[in-house]
Amino acid sequence: MWKPNKVRLFIKPWCGWCDEAIDWLEERHIEFEQLDVTNDRKAQQEMVDLTGQTKAPCIDIDGEILADFDTGQLEKFWDRLAKNAQG
Repeated sequence: MWKPNKVRLFIKPWCGWCDEAIDWLEERHIEFEQLDVTNDRKAQQEMVDLTGQTKAPCIDIDGEILADFDTGQLEKFWDRLAKNAQG
């Protein structure tokens, strides 16, 4: 199974989509850094710089960005990155 070098998830507390993204990653035993953009101004600014918007969740997988997504979109994004990594 493909394993990225770095996964960062930008979230807002009490965000249902954020909770689902966390569950999706944890169920697959994917290590990730969780950044709460409501309590960390630097993380919030970085998310805006990366995505051009303030909606969460947003994920950064080895520099590939997916913003404002649900788990169906996350799974497609993950599968595409894995396929590209395998050549």
